[in-house]
Amino acid sequence: MARPKKDIEALKAIRVNVRMTVNEYLIVSGNAATLGIDIPDYIRKKVSGRPLPRTKVTPEDRRLFVELSRIGNNINQLTKNSHLRMHSPKILYRQLEELRHLLQELKSNITNK
Repeated sequence: MARPKKDIEALKAIRVNVRMTVNEYLIVSGNAATLGIDIPDYIRKKVSGRPLPRTKVTPEDRRLFVELSRIGNNINQLTKNSHLRMHSPKILYRQLEELRHLLQELKSNITNK
């Protein structure tokens, strides 16, 4: 049994050649590689407005995002408590120093990656 014929609209019969600079090519190829698709599929989806696949996040990056989110939450709580005058300045200063230390660790992890 033969494979059914594709509809004429589904055929990729037209070929378009595009010239680009080296920098443009590096950007396009880098974006396509990040998404895990090849360059023609990336360009086709980008031009037609179809949604691109989501970028794959490594487990290490996901852990860093979660940690940064927690730090941001802690900063918001400290700010709220300081506005309500629920903590002494010494306690707030110590907690802010702990957060500063955590941010420095995350920053060094990201730059050493």
